[in-house]
Amino acid sequence: MMSFILSIAIWTPICLGILLLIIQKKLSTNVVYKLGNIFGFIAFLITIPLYIFFDTTYSGFQFQEISPWISHFSIQYHLGLDGISLPLVMLTSFITWLVIFISSNSINRSLGSYIASFLILSGLMIGVFLALDAILYYVFWEAMLIPMFLLIGVWGGPNRVYATIKFFLYTVLGSLLMLVAFIYLFNQTGSFSIVDFYTKQLSLNTQVFLFIAFFMAFAVKIPMWPMHTWLPDAHVEAPTGGSVILAAIMLKLGAYSFIRFAMPIAPDGLLLLKPYLIAISLIAIVYIALVAIVQTDMKKLIAYSSISHMGFVTLGLFMLNPLGFEGGYIQMISHGFISAALFFSIGVLYDRMHTREIKDYGGVINSMPLFGSFFVLFAMANSGLPGTSGFVGEFLVILGAMQENFWIAFLAALTLIFGATYSLWLVKRTIFGVVKNKKIAGLVDLNAKEFFVMSALAVLTLTIGIYPALITDITNQSSIVMLELIQQSKI
Repeated sequence: MMSFILSIAIWTPICLGILLLIIQKKLSTNVVYKLGNIFGFIAFLITIPLYIFFDTTYSGFQFQEISPWISHFSIQYHLGLDGISLPLVMLTSFITWLVIFISSNSINRSLGSYIASFLILSGLMIGVFLALDAILYYVFWEAMLIPMFLLIGVWGGPNRVYATIKFFLYTVLGSLLMLVAFIYLFNQTGSFSIVDFYTKQLSLNTQVFLFIAFFMAFAVKIPMWPMHTWLPDAHVEAPTGGSVILAAIMLKLGAYSFIRFAMPIAPDGLLLLKPYLIAISLIAIVYIALVAIVQTDMKKLIAYSSISHMGFVTLGLFMLNPLGFEGGYIQMISHGFISAALFFSIGVLYDRMHTREIKDYGGVINSMPLFGSFFVLFAMANSGLPGTSGFVGEFLVILGAMQENFWIAFLAALTLIFGATYSLWLVKRTIFGVVKNKKIAGLVDLNAKEFFVMSALAVLTLTIGIYPALITDITNQSSIVMLELIQQSKI
């Protein structure tokens, strides 16, 4: 079984999703939900052996699968797992299951198609994290747009068509340049293998061109400033589950791809462009945090918060030192849990009040004390409270930035102030204070499903904050090798 465990992790949720699409019309909504929840849990369970049998002392790719695919162009079905991809695979399968588990709370039409879209999307995203052939990676990268396009376009808000088209165009246009880069590298190496790309000697001008091509694809996905404008619209119009997946996983695909492709393939281009990349990351951290402060829609506030926090991720990665790199990666995983929890929380309120406007809330904790406690915890984690996962990544990135330049570290540290400002101000206006109206006075606290989801995310947020070695023990060896590869000149 371990010989094909990666394929099983990818194709099981895809096949189960297709199966659910086929049989849903013959089943009641309740049965469809139960079956979809079982499918989601199975897809998550399948990824657990990857964690159990992963060798943390080995820095290379494990559980590799290599089969001919399109032999004429040397395209292979090549999969592999290392310490950089494993936590993201686990995050994907786990968050997807939680989204499916709570889906019946907010979706009242075509529930089977909704759940199936998430199952298929999960398999495709895992494929991105595991693909070691550039064309296979590209196929997964583009294919995952389809279920997300449908999730926003079918189950989204009033302006869902505009948000969906904007999301699709931004992503596709950036990806075309990535495909051009892959074809160029194929002409240079005679292979689409990512490992072969790593060893190719390239001129500085070529590396700059390749890095910019990759940047256009990956920066849009993160999204980095100034290519971030699609994200707030997508978040506002997406259903709760779509917002959770966007923030918790899809944004990480861009950062992961920088690590896997742009940085090791074009390290000299990276070094030349490093000052500009750091500047863009700092703008995202500071400017976008200020934009978050003035938002009146809770979803938009958290959406802008996500952009600011992902700026922290890219800043850490582009520092090119172990502290910054490790901090940026931990921030990726931490943000996956915290952003998911915050969007789940907003979904809980929206399901009861049918509004996301902050002005419509106040005194929620009086009628929902359990929910209020969780919301305060996640807001504090979002602002980097010590003891939560939000603190670990930000602290390491600031330390890594300090090794580079004091003023970079100083500007990066401002996010702790701004993050606390918009997070705590949101809490003050929605959770605390006098009860705003009769609707709030009559709110019902968390049900069993909501409590389970909140508890699971709270435990993970605190566990990583207290014991970050849960992540670093997995990533350490692969991160060292990747940094060495990035720091090697190819001229």
